[in-house]
Amino acid sequence: MDKKKSDPTKKLRHVKGSFSARGKKFAIIVARFNEFLTTRLLDGALDTLLRHGALAKNIQVVHVPGAFEIPLVAKRIAQRKKVDAVITLAVIIRGQTRHFEQVATQTARGLREVSLKSEVPVILGVIPAESVNDAIERTGIKQTNKGRECALSAIEMANLMHHPFLKTGRR
Repeated sequence: MDKKKSDPTKKLRHVKGSFSARGKKFAIIVARFNEFLTTRLLDGALDTLLRHGALAKNIQVVHVPGAFEIPLVAKRIAQRKKVDAVITLAVIIRGQTRHFEQVATQTARGLREVSLKSEVPVILGVIPAESVNDAIERTGIKQTNKGRECALSAIEMANLMHHPFLKTGRR
């Protein structure tokens, strides 16, 4: 007779964020550069937040000139600690700027730094695209809309950061 081996993973505790935006506050920073695309990202993010229970009064949208300006505004918002997550939305298209890689890299680094220093989730929704067609595909409707994906990440991270296991100062 085979002895059943016990599964050691059954004793593991898993910490996950939920997808309910009820009671949470969000800031969305959206670049005006490539506005015909960033508007689609913003629409996807807003629709997702509202469908998951966020109240319109708990969502602040801030418009900035371009992707490179996003980290400074994200820092200011995160320092105030009045939001549970910050969503950043921009589209950088390789053919439209000679310094494409520099802008994409430095924007991502700046946002990572803001998130780590403030301990407020800052969601990277800055899309580097090879072409306008690539950008259009990534800002599409429903599942392919990266604004939607960013909003879901923001909701999950906002809830995760409020989980008792991750609260600072507790053991």
